[in-house]
Amino acid sequence: MRSRRIVAAVVVVLAVAGGGVAATTLSGPGRSDAPRDSALPPATAPVERGDLSDSTQVEGTLGYSKERKLNAGVTGTLTWAAGTGSSVKRDGKLYEIDGKPVRLMYGAGPMYRTLKTGDEGKDVEQLEQNLAALGYTGFTVDDEYTSLTAAAVKRWQKAHDVDGTGRVGPDQVAFAPGPVRIKSADSAVGDQAAPGRPVFTTTSSERVVTFKLDVADGKLARAGTRVTVGLPDGTSARGEVSSVGKTARPGDDPQDKTPKISVTVSFDEPGKVSGFDQSPVTVDLTGETREDVLSVPVNALLALPGGGFGVEVVENGTSREVKVELGMFGQGRVEVSGGGLRDGMKVGVPKI
Repeated sequence: MRSRRIVAAVVVVLAVAGGGVAATTLSGPGRSDAPRDSALPPATAPVERGDLSDSTQVEGTLGYSKERKLNAGVTGTLTWAAGTGSSVKRDGKLYEIDGKPVRLMYGAGPMYRTLKTGDEGKDVEQLEQNLAALGYTGFTVDDEYTSLTAAAVKRWQKAHDVDGTGRVGPDQVAFAPGPVRIKSADSAVGDQAAPGRPVFTTTSSERVVTFKLDVADGKLARAGTRVTVGLPDGTSARGEVSSVGKTARPGDDPQDKTPKISVTVSFDEPGKVSGFDQSPVTVDLTGETREDVLSVPVNALLALPGGGFGVEVVENGTSREVKVELGMFGQGRVEVSGGGLRDGMKVGVPKI
């Protein structure tokens, strides 16, 4: 019996790895459903009815979303910069060039020119949206830089003790999609800044988890897949897969050449997630769920002499083998059907 359990276990490993079930046969007499005269199995486990999930656990890294470079907008000497790990919101100071502050405004497009009365464009509208959000009034938020816009800019400049010219450009404003967190400095105070030369690497303030997944397991991490993340402090947080990479590359381990894809997880309540940047975490991925099915421990499977799989049912002090059909594998169990199995029946397993 032990040898057939070993063979069954090997076949199960191959089945899980390959996504299918292959029949393995052993020579010798034997017939499914026949009463057994041999000793009872060393241990038993119950047949259970319930939901079974195809899940797996992977190692991930806690970080922040939307990493990007923030470049200088003008030429000069970097005289001050926000510290690593700090967060900057709308109208907050990012850095100074030649002692003149550059402040953060929200927008998808860059601040690539000096805006003045008569200019039109998306960058004008972005600036006006920010001025309105900061409480400045007297102009219409549109794509036209009018004298009313210039008047609002002068008030904004004077509020920051800057010459009220009514013009504003990359020497005063940098656009980013939202609040930024300074991940690392790409230039040091005293360095020469120039347009296109990065000052910082920034992220958003939203916590996310990233991990690598074997291409063969890609079906477990489709966008929207629900996950549970084990955090560094011992707590857990729920979330879902927010993005899946489209290009497979080898992982970080030089000994493992298996192609992998990058996966990002967003939290349901990111504001409640804490932990140091780049801390290791575990991610429980729940794939397909089979509801209201019978299952047995994987190590209860037997490789039947005539091919296929069975289990050893123990009842009334005797045992018998019954042939079963296999379904989903998950959580150390396997879905089974046939053989007259019922919830609560006992099946043989190796001694624990």
